[in-house]
This record gives sequence, structure tokens and C-alpha cells, in this order.
Amino acid sequence: MAGIAIFFLLLGLVLSHFLVSPGKAAADAAPPVPGPITVPIERKTIANEVVMRGDVAYDDPVAVRLETGDVGGPAVVTGHVPMVGSVLEAGAVALEVNGRPVIVLPGDLPTYRTLRTGVSGPDVRQLRAALASLGIPAGDLASSTYDADVAEGVRALYRRVGYEPPLIDSDLIDAAKQARQELRAASDAVASAQRALASAAAGKPRSELIALDTAILVARATLSSVQAGCSAATPEEPCDEAGLLRAQGDLDAALAARQEAGTVDTSADSAALTSAQAALADAREAALEAENATLTPLPSSEVVFLASLPRRVDTVGAVRGGIVSGDVFTVSGANLEVRAKASGSDLELLQVGAIGSIEAPDGSDIRVTITQLGDVESGAAEEVEDKPSESPQESGANVVLGVTLQPELLGQLLGKNVRISVPVESTDGDVLAVPLAALTAGPGGQSRIELVRADGSTEIVDVQTGLAADGFAEVSAVDAELAAGDLVVVGAGAPGRGLGGTSATTNDGGKSAGGR
Repeated sequence: MAGIAIFFLLLGLVLSHFLVSPGKAAADAAPPVPGPITVPIERKTIANEVVMRGDVAYDDPVAVRLETGDVGGPAVVTGHVPMVGSVLEAGAVALEVNGRPVIVLPGDLPTYRTLRTGVSGPDVRQLRAALASLGIPAGDLASSTYDADVAEGVRALYRRVGYEPPLIDSDLIDAAKQARQELRAASDAVASAQRALASAAAGKPRSELIALDTAILVARATLSSVQAGCSAATPEEPCDEAGLLRAQGDLDAALAARQEAGTVDTSADSAALTSAQAALADAREAALEAENATLTPLPSSEVVFLASLPRRVDTVGAVRGGIVSGDVFTVSGANLEVRAKASGSDLELLQVGAIGSIEAPDGSDIRVTITQLGDVESGAAEEVEDKPSESPQESGANVVLGVTLQPELLGQLLGKNVRISVPVESTDGDVLAVPLAALTAGPGGQSRIELVRADGSTEIVDVQTGLAADGFAEVSAVDAELAAGDLVVVGAGAPGRGLGGTSATTNDGGKSAGGR
């Protein structure tokens, strides 16, 4: 019986630990007495940064199209198709279409017409400059007219790339040959007219002039003899008046003949020479035009101008045996870059030359440098409002950052969208910092914190704030001493705090992280 009593006594003691009364259960479920939530003041470096997203690609991408209007039929790719990743140099053959090369030359203007004799414009100057950059003479670089110097430079270009220059129409060659023959005939006609004029200008031979002078002397002597007879005339021997008239007429005729022999009329011969010279000028101009028509042209389908060279081939749309249509390939520069967009407020914090980082697949940081900042696109805010589902980087200002990637990372990041962080402000080393939730605003707008003393009491302390980022703000006491490890109140326990104590405004030039 004693054993049984002891057993039940022990059993009762054990069961008493598991049996709870309703009052006890209610008391245990009641919340604890509320108290302040505190965090220690930290010493840390505060850095503000702009965070964006961007795409990794090679710089200055360009889609290349061919002008095939003068091909005269289907433009078939027959060879020399570039590979993705290959590099196009100035003067290289980028593609072969219908057995003819497509040559890459440096220039800002795209190809829009065939360059041949008689064509003038800035594209001709561009061609001259491109040939000169390859060391090929092209005449006067300031001239905008396609002439024999440019044509010879084009022929040298084709010889350099290993192709025959473009063929000349046989009709043009025949026309040039005919024009040369007509030029020679016109030149011979001018020479003949010149000889005739020289002969006419020389006048009568000297023997004829002597005979005419003798005839005058004889006529005068005869006239004198007849006149003397008439002076001594008698009725028996009257004056021979008919002989006198005849002698006078012979003298007048002799004098007239001599005068005519001394006067040379070359008007007809001069007119003939002028006409022959005019015909020669026309023949020379026609021959020049015919010769120029046979100068080597540069077909629009056989050249591509790119603003800067060399270029890297990014994509290829042409295939051997296919018909040229659309973009035959796209090219870009040789430098890698990250292209992103920044909002107007973020753009104010950025500057060219600023250093940032992107995140590698393994989580490490890769250094990037801002190389270009664009203007904020007009209407960006409206676009965001109209399309709230779109990400912020779809509108704003263009930001270009240079980056260098190791070969093993290039394949992983090229063409990918990455996170970009650019520090824009930082404290000079470690400073005292508190969470933004620990800051409150005083009656005068000053910043305050609630400091917990060693005895458990709290004290409101005015502070001066500095840079704010990542949920923390730099603080320094105005009339008290602060040290790392001191406890400050955060949350609803802080007096004078608004909803949740989430004010992120700093008074003395501090900037909220603002989610950057």
C-alpha cells in the first residue's frame, strides 16, 4: 500500500507539469509589454550608386545592304561569304556576287549610284579619299568630278584585289574608234586650208610681175610715139587718132594688170580655214567624250562604304548560291561596349570617365567605364506612363560603357543583358551611420535620433546628416557625443516618427539612396 501511494504521488507530480489551467493558458498567450526596437550605430563607408541594365555588344553596329539595281538580273552570291567574327579591312572583298567582287572602302556616304564619266558629287570625293587612303593615286582629292585619274585608280584597286576591272560596252569602244578617225580627218582638213591660205597670201610669181612692168613701159613708149606724131601732124599727114586711143588703152590695161597683180585677196581661203578649224574643235570634243565614255566605272553593286574600318562581322544573311536581298551581313566595331539607358535624374549623377562594374556569371565584378552619355529622349516620361509594364531602361538617355572581357567570358556575356552599377558618391572613409528609419524630423525640420543611454533611458539628440545610400545615412551629433555601438531607436518606438519611421530625407545636403 505504501508503494502504491508513492507511485500515485509521483504520477500526480508528473501530470501536473502537463496540465495547464485556462487562466494560465490565456496569460501565456498574451503579448509581451512593448518596448523600443534598437540598433547600434555603425562605422562604415557609405556609397551611392546608379544601377542600370544594358546589353553587351560590339560598338557601332551597322547593317550592310547591296545596291543591285545595275546588275541587270538576279544578284546571286557566288562566293567569298564572310564568317561571323571575321574582320573586314579597307580594300578587302566582303562578298562575291555574280562572279564580281564587293569591295569594302572607308566612307560615310552609302553607295547609291554607279560612278562613271560625267558624274559629279560628294560620293566622287569620297571615292578619291578612299583610294588615297589605300595608297592608290586618284588625282585631285578636292575634285568632285569622275575623270581619268579616278578611273585609273579604280583599275588599280581591282588589280589589287585580284579581279578584272568592269568591262566597257563594245558599242562605246567602236564609237571612240570612229571619233578618233573623224578627228584625224578634221586635222588634215585644217592643214590643207592652212597651205591654201599661205599660197594665196604669197601673190603672183616674180616673172609675171616683171612681164607686167615691161608691158607698162612698152605701152607708154608707144603712146609717146603716137602723141609725137599727132603733134607734128600736117594736112598731108594727119594725126592717127585711132592709134592714139589704142596706145592710151594699152597703157591703161597694163597699169591695171600690174595693180591687180600686187593686190592679194585671201578672204575665201581664210573662210575655208576658219570652217576647217571649227570642224576640228567639234571633232576633238566628240573624241574626248567618246574616250571618256570608255573610262573604267565603279558599279554600285561592287562597292560598300563603311564609316570606320576595320569592322567585325556579327551576323551573315547571305549564303552561297542565294539571291541577295535585305541585309547581307551586319558589322560592328572592334571594341566591346555595354549599351544602357538611364533616367534623367540618374543622368545628372553620371559623367564620362566614371568607373562602374557589371556582374559576371560567377558573381564577380567586371570593370566598365562610361564613354558616352546621350540626351534624354523626349517623351520618355509619357512612354513610361502609357506602358507601365515596360522596364525603365526602355526610355531615357543612352549610356555607353566600354568593357574588356577575357575570351572565356566573351562567349558568356556577348549579346546578354547585364546589371550595371556605377558609384556616383561616397564618404571619405568610414563614418558613423544609422538606418534611415532611425531618423526623425524635429519641430524646426532638423534631423534627430533617439539615443538609448546605459541606464536604459532614451534621449532625443539632434544630428547633422550627410550622404545617404543603401538604407543608411551618415550622422554626426550637434550637441552630444556619438560612438559606434551606441544604440538608437528605430520603428514605432521613436517619438515624433511618422508611419513606420521611413523618412529618407536628410537635412544637410544628404541624398537618399532612392533605390539607385
